[in-house]
Amino acid sequence: MVIDEIISAARKEGRTSLTELESKQILKEAGVNTTEIMLSRTKEEAVSRSQELGFPVVLKIVSPDILHKTDVGGVKLSLNNEEDVGNAYDEIIAAAKKHEPAAKIDGVSVQHMARPAIEVIIGMSKDPQFGPVLMFGLGGILVEVLKDVSFRIVPLTKRDAREMIGELKGYPILEGYRGQEPANIAVLEEMLLKVSEFVEGRPEIKELDINPIFAYRDGALAIDARVILEP
Repeated sequence: MVIDEIISAARKEGRTSLTELESKQILKEAGVNTTEIMLSRTKEEAVSRSQELGFPVVLKIVSPDILHKTDVGGVKLSLNNEEDVGNAYDEIIAAAKKHEPAAKIDGVSVQHMARPAIEVIIGMSKDPQFGPVLMFGLGGILVEVLKDVSFRIVPLTKRDAREMIGELKGYPILEGYRGQEPANIAVLEEMLLKVSEFVEGRPEIKELDINPIFAYRDGALAIDARVILEP
């Protein structure tokens, strides 16, 4: 099974942090809709992957040692042609080596640039008393500024999922505030239930962070993700 292979590979390397690439592969297996992501180990690979996925694309550093990719200049958005991609690849690798000289760099991920949407977050952490606790909130940078989030203990029921979403102060944003595209609440409920089921069956997962998730009228897409394993 893909999940077991990814986890055992990380264990062999003695690390608890999974890369975005590994985290998304795991989530995909768990039934969570994610952006398609491809690893490129060279500039040429990055260009050909971009052509395969279709422009515009996003490039991100892939390293188990770099958790906050944006902080080290490891993310380039809205790349519209081969030349942009080639330049971005060089810049990302150079920036990562400058900021984190000791980091192991696997390469650069290429993914199609998803169209903007309402951003939400799903997270999981473990409480010493209650075990896995799921968090839902408005995502992107808003989560740090507004801290508009709700929590439930795993496993979630359908009612739990519905209440978690409805409890947010920013719920009107999800309904399509001022003519904006609304989020599909049923899809978000389903995503919460899938994550709940996944973490319940995988005690080796210590933390999970899916942020942002782009919530559309007709679906939802995990744009970035991070999984931390138990030591």
